[in-house]
Amino acid sequence: MVMATPIVFVVDDDMSVRKSLELLIDSAGWQPETFPSAQEFLHRPRVVGPSCLVLDVSLPGLDGLELQKRVAPDRIDMPIIFISGYGDVPMTVQAMKAGAVEFLTKPLAGDVLVDAIQHAIELSRNTLDREKAMRELRDRHASLSPRERQVMALVVSGLLNKQVGGELGISEITVKAHRGQVMRKMKADSLPDLVTMAARLGLRPAL
Repeated sequence: MVMATPIVFVVDDDMSVRKSLELLIDSAGWQPETFPSAQEFLHRPRVVGPSCLVLDVSLPGLDGLELQKRVAPDRIDMPIIFISGYGDVPMTVQAMKAGAVEFLTKPLAGDVLVDAIQHAIELSRNTLDREKAMRELRDRHASLSPRERQVMALVVSGLLNKQVGGELGISEITVKAHRGQVMRKMKADSLPDLVTMAARLGLRPAL
């Protein structure tokens, strides 16, 4: 599980808002980082750890909705909370459809914003945990030999050891040995577990 101190990014062109949110975020135990514009935020290197973005809709130059379009597809581990002094329904719908987790209007109630950030941070942690698990699963599959991958593909498609041997032109004993290696390297507890892993990896069933 990802346990780093969460970073809460704030992008708002109002200095007083940035200062008040910085104090609120810090008092809640998170690490605040504030930016007066979308362009300055884009220059900030990507973090590795739980985070979220508190984003004002109205910004000089690149506005909040445009910034969302740029970062949301590639930063699913950084949920976005929009804040606005004049949010309307179409704007809210547009932001939420693009993946925002919340749309709050100013003046902000501290407890409401803290709750929204807490939810966003949990989403970020969960996403990072899933991405880490997926990387580990891909690494395990990459560690298999070409023959072991063939055996895995045939086994998860439902073939018995004898049938796998017939498909590959090897003995049933050899298939059992490869299958044992596959189970060990993939850290699979059972055949259904291995089938689930294959599905997560998007492996096409062997024909």
